[in-house]
Amino acid sequence: MTPFARILARAVADTPGAIGGAFAASDGEMVDHVAHGDPHELALLTAHYGVILANVEALLGTKHFGGARYFVVENRGLDVLVHTVDEGYYALLAVPPPAPLHQALDALATAAAALRREMR
Repeated sequence: MTPFARILARAVADTPGAIGGAFAASDGEMVDHVAHGDPHELALLTAHYGVILANVEALLGTKHFGGARYFVVENRGLDVLVHTVDEGYYALLAVPPPAPLHQALDALATAAAALRREMR
């Protein structure tokens, strides 16, 4: 297991019910992941949410608010949390509802900080 995967595994383990976590580059390509389900579905989800993050970043940049730190999308079947890491990289955590969002966000923020340190 890579250092990135260990960090993601900790975030998944620290979030009750989490089905996967991913670390991706700004183009949406997964650098590493941990998944309890189909890793191809997680890759697709990660890429799509990378596009959403890019659009949020563009909007915030246009309005001069600075970049996004994180966002959460709650769906009927899956809640997705995305947290920026550094240099366009981001981390994603997928949790079926009802998701313990506070725990998930804490775990993802901790993972993002650890991923940032590991990148250096």
